[in-house]
Amino acid sequence: MSKDGTQEAKQAAGLSPGQLMWRRFKRDRAGVISAIVVIFFFVIALLAPVIKMLYGKDPYTLYGQGEGGGDITLLDDFNMPTGSFGGASGAHWFGIEPNLGRDVFMQLIYGMRTSIYTALVATIVMVFLGVLLGLVGGYFGGKIDYWLGRLTDLLLGFPSQLFFIASMPVVTAAFVRPDEETPTALRAAAIVVVLSFLGWMGLSRLIRASTLSLREREFVEAAKIAGASPWRIISKELLPNLVTPILVQATLLLPSTILSVAFLSYVGVGYVEPTPDWGRMFSIGSGIFQQDPAYMIYPGVAMVIFVVAFNLLGDSVRDAFDPKSGR
Repeated sequence: MSKDGTQEAKQAAGLSPGQLMWRRFKRDRAGVISAIVVIFFFVIALLAPVIKMLYGKDPYTLYGQGEGGGDITLLDDFNMPTGSFGGASGAHWFGIEPNLGRDVFMQLIYGMRTSIYTALVATIVMVFLGVLLGLVGGYFGGKIDYWLGRLTDLLLGFPSQLFFIASMPVVTAAFVRPDEETPTALRAAAIVVVLSFLGWMGLSRLIRASTLSLREREFVEAAKIAGASPWRIISKELLPNLVTPILVQATLLLPSTILSVAFLSYVGVGYVEPTPDWGRMFSIGSGIFQQDPAYMIYPGVAMVIFVVAFNLLGDSVRDAFDPKSGR
């Protein structure tokens, strides 16, 4: 080993696992760039009301109909945006929406807010269920593990997309009468419930397998001999050793959940008018793509950038925690 390598090894020997992970992550240029992109998206979504105030427009006003100081000449006789690239101008940076004339830039920002934070809540619920059931099944074993395993196998057999489409109306109808409009908050809660119901099994199996290995380790046996309760062993001994797979799987699960949220809105069972959402923008754009292709470009590019960046971030986090996993 070279002198520089020996010195580097000595410096690494005095660092904590978290410091070593951060040190490896900072060296991964793709991971750092991906993290910056992901943080940018989250900040933009969080600051949507501030952007609305500074921009001077909102995602609901029908500017092409003359509302809110809009101009009725923004739409032509066929209700398509006048001007080039969807009617983009200094007043409407990304143009206006066909037919209704809403500002596309604000639709995109608020759609980002809706999609990302709905998926974030659903991912948190999935991770909680997956970790809890995986730990319980892996640690206690026996009949508990057997029945949790059969439940997991049963749910894995469900066709997820068909289940999403079929169950969303059932969930909302359980709380709202057919002649009433479903509140947006209830619709968001229904999306989280439906996605979480079939989203935890993969993580649960991973955590169960890791728990089966850890429960035979010396520190767990020592905790049992010392009289620690099962829940104390799970929370104090097992869970801290499972942070790495949990964090890695969470970073890989969120992008797929965002795609699922967009899918539900695209097929008409997720968010509906007038709630801004990436999936609903895709649904509108697919119907007028030939007349106004620009409208579909903005949410498409935004979603691709975010999903790719988050997937790259997940890979970088995995490699930072476990460098051998990337070999």
